[in-house]
Amino acid sequence: MSVLVILIVLLFVLYLFYKTKYFRSNRPAEKKWLSAKSSIALGLFVFFFGINTVYLSQTTVTIIVAAIFIILGGLSSWTGYKAYKHYLPFAVKEAETLKESK
Repeated sequence: MSVLVILIVLLFVLYLFYKTKYFRSNRPAEKKWLSAKSSIALGLFVFFFGINTVYLSQTTVTIIVAAIFIILGGLSSWTGYKAYKHYLPFAVKEAETLKESK
């Protein structure tokens, strides 16, 4: 169970890291790419938080709320991964054109 807590904290820190990089970036493709990465981190955070909640308490309401967290976190991670795969080539191309122009 302590592994889940460490993973939850790590994923939340990654979410904050990617959101900070998102707000500091000026390139549009890189912003979308970083937003997708932060979406993956936040989705996994919610997913593992739901799993941890199931282990902590076994009441009906807790299990229902945890199941909602697990489903929403999984869907958010999956859509973030799809966006990450979509925007990665654009972010690489944008970085290469910026490097060539210098």
